[in-house]
Amino acid sequence: MTTNTIVLIHGLWMTPHSWKRFQSRYEQRGYRVIAPAWPRLASTVKEVRDNPAPLAGLGLIEVAEHYEAEIRALDRPPIVIGHSMGGLVAQILLDRGLGAAGVAIDAAAPKGVYRLPFSALRAAAPVLLNPFNYGRTVMLTFEQFKYAFANVMSEKEARAAYEEDAVPGPGRPLFEVASGNFSFHAANQVDHSNNRRAPLLLIAGGSDNLVPALINRINFKMYKGSTAVTEYKEFPGRSHLLVAQNGWEAVADYALSWAEGHIANRGEQPAA
Repeated sequence: MTTNTIVLIHGLWMTPHSWKRFQSRYEQRGYRVIAPAWPRLASTVKEVRDNPAPLAGLGLIEVAEHYEAEIRALDRPPIVIGHSMGGLVAQILLDRGLGAAGVAIDAAAPKGVYRLPFSALRAAAPVLLNPFNYGRTVMLTFEQFKYAFANVMSEKEARAAYEEDAVPGPGRPLFEVASGNFSFHAANQVDHSNNRRAPLLLIAGGSDNLVPALINRINFKMYKGSTAVTEYKEFPGRSHLLVAQNGWEAVADYALSWAEGHIANRGEQPAA
């Protein structure tokens, strides 16, 4: 079976526009690249900022089911790459038997990760400190965005990313991640012992404040009970927004090369 499609899943406070660099690079490699927006998300950054109300109350399960429907409509299993909350969604989808290979970049914590560094709590505080935000949308200020997403990026680079990509996001997914360890049917639950899922690569930014590398390493260790391929790669000195930070090309190329290699090892071949 050939794999000619890549599905990109963006994260919270972002839109598919945040994938523009990856999408162009992968299309130049000959892939069909699909970057669907989260359900209820307007088509442009300006539209989301002008009217974020449709996103209020949007949760992880609805997001995962939305992408599951997109993938099941394809004629062959794609490579699935997710960033941030989208990285958690990518793991949920692989756990459901979808995808030829998956890459989770700076992925939000699945159920079972109990250690949360202070920087992660501080970055999520604009949402989590107010319980009413569960059913609301929240827009980060530039200072909050820079700390959470772009802490090692230059002021100019961070400001450009904020103006071009940042949008209000639903608070519910953060509450679902924060409370997942106390819920029997957690929205962020992944079966780490699943032996039948596709190969998975976890990528972390070494200087990420929102999802510190420690969270990714703990998540990686939780997969040790599975015989399915799981690997970990850390890029030192990278922020949470390493998909747009200077040097993003190395992240994009590593992710794709890894996926292509493991797809080939499973007896499939990437078509591009």
